[in-house]
Amino acid sequence: MSGADVTTEVYAGTSDVKKIVGVLSGKGGVGKSTSVAVLAFNLAYKGFSVGVLDADLCGPSLSKMIGLKGNIHSCDQGWVPLSQSVGEGKISAISLSYLVDNQDQAVIWRGPKKTAMIKQFLQDVCWGKLDFLLIDTPPGTSDEHMTVMECVPNCSVILTTSPQAVAAADVLRQVTFCKTTGANILGIIETLSGFVCPTCSDCSLLFNKGGGQRLAEHCKLEFLGSVPIDPNLSKYLDSGTLGSNRDTCVSYQSYDAIVDKLLGIMGVKCLNISAEDGG
Repeated sequence: MSGADVTTEVYAGTSDVKKIVGVLSGKGGVGKSTSVAVLAFNLAYKGFSVGVLDADLCGPSLSKMIGLKGNIHSCDQGWVPLSQSVGEGKISAISLSYLVDNQDQAVIWRGPKKTAMIKQFLQDVCWGKLDFLLIDTPPGTSDEHMTVMECVPNCSVILTTSPQAVAAADVLRQVTFCKTTGANILGIIETLSGFVCPTCSDCSLLFNKGGGQRLAEHCKLEFLGSVPIDPNLSKYLDSGTLGSNRDTCVSYQSYDAIVDKLLGIMGVKCLNISAEDGG
């Protein structure tokens, strides 16, 4: 599939969204969902209205990470995402986990049904006016990713990788996918970059370091930053309480620097000046 082969149609549900950003990686378990959740909180605390679309249909976890619980309701324009005020901003979310009765039930869908659901999330959700819509994706370069790129021609992309060479090799394939579909790659985040001791906050390297930066240099892409393993972050994402505990997470501060770099790349001015100063 070449860039010229990708058919595009802009969906009305996202017509009032200023920036749409997908978080992708060819590898599983390298922090895509974590990155989406933390980026959403960080942007909201800077004063932005942020939407979160969980396109990982077989493993929807964002609803738990951001702590939004409830049932999706409908209005004349479509589904209404769950929302919560965060600082001076807002987070709104849609996930398949909000639409199933049994959270432990496996989602056993073939490609066409996945494609139809993602199109519904883009077309039939009343996102309203958003500064950012962040899209979490599953590993790979398959139906979910192709559907997002086809339906959102102005979608930019953040890539995540862990430091190991085997992970970076899979993410390199994702770079090829993005270039083939014409997606604008904002940069690469290296996750699992060291381990932060919850007692003394010292950082120890469990894996090799620098794989993400080397991949960025090889592909001539922006390296957005590295994020260590932080037990506090994992604990608060598991309990959906990151917002009120973010100041205790070393890795949250790493994402803060990444967000500042992203805003600069996209030419977006921070709305909440106090957030830049840690307020």
